[in-house]
Amino acid sequence: MVTRLSHFFLRTLREDPADAEVASHRLLVRAGYIRRQAPGIFAWLPLGLKVKAKIEAIIREEMANAGAYEVHFPALLPRDPYEASGRWEEYGDGMFRLKDRKGADYLLAPTHEEVFTLLVKDLYSSYKDLPLTIYQIQDKYRDEARPRAGLLRGREFTMKDAYSFDASDEGLDASYQAQRDAYERIYRRLGLEYVIVDADAGAMGGSKSEEFLHPTPIGEDTFVRSAGGYAANVEAFTTLVPESIPFDGLPDPVIFDSPDTPTIPTLVAHCNAVLDPPADGGEWTAAHTLKNVVLALKHLDGTRELVIVGLPGDRDIDDKRVEVVFAPAEVEQATEEDFERHPFLVKGYIGPWSPTGPVLGEESATGIRYLLDPRVVDGTSWITGANIDQKHVHTLVAGRDFTADGFVEVATVREGDPAPDGSGPVTLARGMEIGHVFQLGRKYADALGLKVLDENGKLVTVTMGSYGIGVTRILAIIAELNNDDKGLIWPASVAPFDVHVVATGRDAAAFELAESLSADLEAAGLDVLFDDRPKVSPGVKFGDAELVGVPRIVIVGRGAAAGEVELWDRRTGAREVVPAAEAVGRLTAV
Repeated sequence: MVTRLSHFFLRTLREDPADAEVASHRLLVRAGYIRRQAPGIFAWLPLGLKVKAKIEAIIREEMANAGAYEVHFPALLPRDPYEASGRWEEYGDGMFRLKDRKGADYLLAPTHEEVFTLLVKDLYSSYKDLPLTIYQIQDKYRDEARPRAGLLRGREFTMKDAYSFDASDEGLDASYQAQRDAYERIYRRLGLEYVIVDADAGAMGGSKSEEFLHPTPIGEDTFVRSAGGYAANVEAFTTLVPESIPFDGLPDPVIFDSPDTPTIPTLVAHCNAVLDPPADGGEWTAAHTLKNVVLALKHLDGTRELVIVGLPGDRDIDDKRVEVVFAPAEVEQATEEDFERHPFLVKGYIGPWSPTGPVLGEESATGIRYLLDPRVVDGTSWITGANIDQKHVHTLVAGRDFTADGFVEVATVREGDPAPDGSGPVTLARGMEIGHVFQLGRKYADALGLKVLDENGKLVTVTMGSYGIGVTRILAIIAELNNDDKGLIWPASVAPFDVHVVATGRDAAAFELAESLSADLEAAGLDVLFDDRPKVSPGVKFGDAELVGVPRIVIVGRGAAAGEVELWDRRTGAREVVPAAEAVGRLTAV
């Protein structure tokens, strides 16, 4: 049945929403696809649902091609499965938790690993039942601290999540590859550029983890890649560690006065003023200094722990990398109160060594856990704080004068850093996550007791994979990529309608021809939106057509009496007058 705009539930807006930061947010609201209900939460209107359904249809086809079966779980789930896996606490403030009238704990699921695992445990008991891959397309909920950019980062979003179950690691490899291949087919069909990068598994757990990123300047993820084929999210990037250096014969550390030098720039300037030049004859730089950053970790049990991270002074701490390294603890900079509670911390002059040795009963000079950047290898010599107010120390040698409690990858990644696989220097780019695939292994199966009998009649723990695609995020990214200054221009594969017929003017002949043409197009198998609104000016109708974004428009107006219509391709901007009798053939042939 032809959809008539005179009765369709649609109201377009002439002004941009005040909170819109990106084109997709602005245009999807103005064109009547979504409406804001609360920060990060949107209602879906008929146009939005049609586009969303077309994206989901492509996903369902490729899931079927990969041998996966669709199920559907509730979004509201009990606490117990997530308690068993440890994620009730691990998710922290990002999970929506609530109680029913009897006081029982529930949550709005951010992901569904636990209940998928329990479903298979309930129904399957033999290796003969495996491999199995099941999936759902379901709304997910995360209490984002700063929801932004419309559908790109919301509190409620639609996601396709699939889970594979295998009796062996070899089986998991095959299931993982099948899903990975399906994702590539999906993105190609949607016309989305993507880069597959190594990623951190985060709260999901597991071993192998890869993200599908769409390169875009508005992306919230930074990723690196080399000309030799290496690609990784910055959270998963690993430093190519230098070789250790022999330190025999190096001079002892020397403490020197350094008044009013609590920052790296002030320290470098002071060193060039008072110290002899470095051995290479150049100047002292930030790379010669060891920066010591004090972080506060808030653990799930409510305890607060300080840690010090030492890294080359020409590097900064990367917030996302810090978040990954210390998860599930929350991380923040140490406060003045933290320094007051730890008198051995001399703010601005902290270091891993002290002339008086470690704090009594502790291994470190400050009594606080000390972690190092991997570049600080044995034999490297540094200028750093002496743990004495207004004093620093030079010729402090790693491995001889100080050691660490561990090494952490939290420093910023820079253009030109060597790829860890030896494939050359990396470049940095921005991207938006559109999919993520994990080899979960046995984390959830162990926690929830998912075992099957193998061919020898022995119980073995099932190994799992998890595969997610952000449906609503993909819709927003497609809108970001396909628009102009007038409105949206959807690709044909996901457009809400195939053809938008616009009847203009006051002549009854135009409306009659538009009516019959719309019926003929619908009979030919096209989904038609017919702007039959009376007493609406052509300018308003054209403006709405441009804003809504159906890629093919048929204008029926002045030429109707002569049996002519105008075909308008929004993708190319081409406009052509043709006989009405040819219009159906032309539009169905594309």
